[in-house]
Amino acid sequence: MHRVTITIDDDFYAELDRFMNTRGYENRSEAIRDLARSGLQQAAMEVGGTHPCVAALVYVYDHGERELPKRLTRDFHDHHDLAQATLHVHLDQERCMEVTVLKGRGSDVQHLADHVIAERGVRHGHVVYLPLDKTHTPGASNTQVRSVAHRRGA
Repeated sequence: MHRVTITIDDDFYAELDRFMNTRGYENRSEAIRDLARSGLQQAAMEVGGTHPCVAALVYVYDHGERELPKRLTRDFHDHHDLAQATLHVHLDQERCMEVTVLKGRGSDVQHLADHVIAERGVRHGHVVYLPLDKTHTPGASNTQVRSVAHRRGA
């Protein structure tokens, strides 16, 4: 174990404390370690998208948009090797939300997620990537690797 000293301003210190309290961290070292681990994994995902991952693709769409449900179904059938399962929720008369679990190479998962989010009629989209590490550090939290949020028209 190595000791690292950092200097942060008062505002960042207060923000870190709020983060710790919200997430239930007992000390700053644990919080900073998890934040650094997440940042390193995010950078690795952005640079080397060949690593295997799982992702949750969450999006809200207008089910009345011309042919959109058919296009979305076709997209997932065309990528049946990536799409593992989908949860469909009716939000109101016009809007539905879906959560799709994707599994595969990071770049392939990202390509499909970006394509779905860009479909005409998809109003909000967010994808959360998680690594498929063979080594899991005991006590380490499940960290977000890459999060990309999109919002178009309301």
